[in-house]
Amino acid sequence: MAGTSHGHTPAAWTGVTISFIGFCIAGVFMVAANQPGFWAGIGVVLLGGVVGLAMKAAGLGMPKESAAMAEARAAAVRQQIENTAETQVRPEAQTQGQTQAQTQAV
Repeated sequence: MAGTSHGHTPAAWTGVTISFIGFCIAGVFMVAANQPGFWAGIGVVLLGGVVGLAMKAAGLGMPKESAAMAEARAAAVRQQIENTAETQVRPEAQTQGQTQAQTQAV
């Protein structure tokens, strides 16, 4: 997931920051037993989501993946699954490779 830069956009950072501030406001007023202040904080949390979505719609979010990129990603996953299955089917090949590597290291 780290390779996809998931959420590292101005839209995501702004929306989360505004929502976090709203959460802090709601928490303070909840402890103070002030219902209007609590609901104002919840309103700020929701505002953060709206701002994040608006910024994404304005082009400050993650770009959509092209069809070619999606196919390349699917092919890479299939290849990785085939490699894993091949290694599990032939564990003796893996053991021999490890033994050869250990012999060469000595």
